[in-house]
Amino acid sequence: MSSWEPQSKKRRLDTDSGVGNGILNTKERFKPTSARDWTISIAVPTSIITSCVTREQRTTAAGSIARALAIFSVDEVVIFDDSPIEQRPRNFDPDAYTGDIEPAHFLEHLLNYLETPPFMRKVLFPIHPNLKSQGLLHGLDMPHHPHKDEWLPYREGLTLEAPPRSGKGTAVDIGMPETVTISEDIPPKTRVTLKMPDDSQGKPEPVNPAEPRTEGGYFWGYSVRKAKSLSDVFTSSAYEDGYDLSIGTSERGVPLSKVFPNHNQTATFNHMLIVFGGPRGLEFAAMNDPDLGQMGIHGARTKELFDHWVNVLPNQGTRGIRTDESLLIALTALRRLWDNS
Repeated sequence: MSSWEPQSKKRRLDTDSGVGNGILNTKERFKPTSARDWTISIAVPTSIITSCVTREQRTTAAGSIARALAIFSVDEVVIFDDSPIEQRPRNFDPDAYTGDIEPAHFLEHLLNYLETPPFMRKVLFPIHPNLKSQGLLHGLDMPHHPHKDEWLPYREGLTLEAPPRSGKGTAVDIGMPETVTISEDIPPKTRVTLKMPDDSQGKPEPVNPAEPRTEGGYFWGYSVRKAKSLSDVFTSSAYEDGYDLSIGTSERGVPLSKVFPNHNQTATFNHMLIVFGGPRGLEFAAMNDPDLGQMGIHGARTKELFDHWVNVLPNQGTRGIRTDESLLIALTALRRLWDNS
């Protein structure tokens, strides 16, 4: 799947007749918050699904992660491989892969599938073994997953092969009965973000995919990134200056109430990262990271990778908490750090 980002100079678009008339005066279901440049990222290990027995269990685990990302407006999820080096696939080609589940590709595939607006999925996600149990997945219903009776100032669109009515530019499906036409010549099956006009006389225009968040104040889905190891989560960050606030979660960490004792406390950051371990914890991920091994970081020293090493649920009533459960618990507890940021 490819997505399109505009050049610095924005161009105008032409709309087909009638487009927008049915949605411009409808009630807005999602209310924008303050526009924000700061982001929230989480990182999860591949072992969260390798410990599952069946494909159905792995599918529902991925779906639970996606639901947590959507509910808490998480902007990025990083999938890192915490398996022993000798067990990791080599020369893996996802396009040619037809065998059993490869954990990192499986998680990336399903999380991207669920983040994509439903009307685009049939085109962008052809039949694949990873999607055999997709019927078990619950919809995310995020702001950029449009309802036909709802208007929002932004829309996600998919460029089409069929020429527009005007014969120039590119026709774009925005999940409405009518398409829009953009003046750019963009290859088909490309996802674009459009800013919609305030009235039927205006024209939509293409914008950077981050603009709904940075200027409109809307949560606009999450991005998915794969990392080859725990250390790679940090060193291959998509943000130029990396993450300036990192939190590692562990049952061996300091209780959150002691790390951030003030209930009304907020955190100052540009890009926050919250990292979760698998069934054997983040220490297991550090143990299987050759770069960290060369630095002598393993076992109890794993906490040195993070600004804060926290236990979000001390005195738990079970021997272990699944990562998908830990996500909901941790994000509920930590959300106060950025709610008023």
